[in-house]
Amino acid sequence: GSRLPVDGAFGIGELVHEVVAGLAGQLDAALLGFGLGVEQHALAALWGGSFLLMRIVVPVLGPIPTAFGRVALGAAGLALLIAVLRGTHAFKGRFMATLVLGIINSGVPFLMFAFAAQVLPAGYSAILNATTPLMGVLLGALLFREQTSVARIAGVCIGLIGVGVLMQAGPVPPDAAVWWGVAACLVATACYGVAGFLTRRWISERSGLDSKLVALGSQVGAALVLLPFMAWHVAGMPPSTQAVHAQVWLALMALGLLCTALGYVLYFRLIADVGPLKALSVTFLIPLFGVLWGWCFLDEPVSLAHLAGGGLIA
Repeated sequence: GSRLPVDGAFGIGELVHEVVAGLAGQLDAALLGFGLGVEQHALAALWGGSFLLMRIVVPVLGPIPTAFGRVALGAAGLALLIAVLRGTHAFKGRFMATLVLGIINSGVPFLMFAFAAQVLPAGYSAILNATTPLMGVLLGALLFREQTSVARIAGVCIGLIGVGVLMQAGPVPPDAAVWWGVAACLVATACYGVAGFLTRRWISERSGLDSKLVALGSQVGAALVLLPFMAWHVAGMPPSTQAVHAQVWLALMALGLLCTALGYVLYFRLIADVGPLKALSVTFLIPLFGVLWGWCFLDEPVSLAHLAGGGLIA
């Protein structure tokens, strides 16, 4: 066979370099696709865990302090992360847009899910969270002129049937309080559906913005909108920290720093990379983690209604 030249323009060193560079390029491409799946599953695990953590915190602190503490800790964690990484602080004139996004994408939904956590198991809230893409389809067509189809509308109807199946056949008796919890979850997912399109319109389509800055601005906006409610709550019910177990504070810190600060960095990166509808599809994975965490750590019962209702919703 032919011999490879030892020296010259294409020696052994150059050949090895070319081979390694080619393999590295293929590996980078493979990891890019693999990394997207890793991000989606990590985000689903974090957000699925948020329903477990709310079930620990809300019965002790209440829904308003839980929601406010979550966004305040999220904002603090993101500010610290940006400072440590010495990231850019330039919002490019879109700081106000991120504040409004925070109200829609964090402030209102977190408060609604916290209220729901008073009456709904973690697995229920996680399954209802999977209506987010359905809300995205419905509200995208109504408010943002997104193209839809008969199949998508049918999917929304089937998803709503799934909500009914879960509520009627699930292990929790569907009394008035439970239905109010369901309504709160659906308000939250409607906000998520709208926020995905607003993020694309206000951020992604205008030359983009660092995902950490979008997340930080959104948590600051959420904290500002929840601050008056928190002040009202404290005025009426002064907190007594002595009666609060350490695990509740740890759960609140995890809710703010992991599920919110880290979670929203991953979420806004997904929107920038794959668009709002595909990013919202991560919610199809959240019920799996939400039901699993509730079953493992809170001994919440799991029934066929979870599978049937969750399957119809997803």
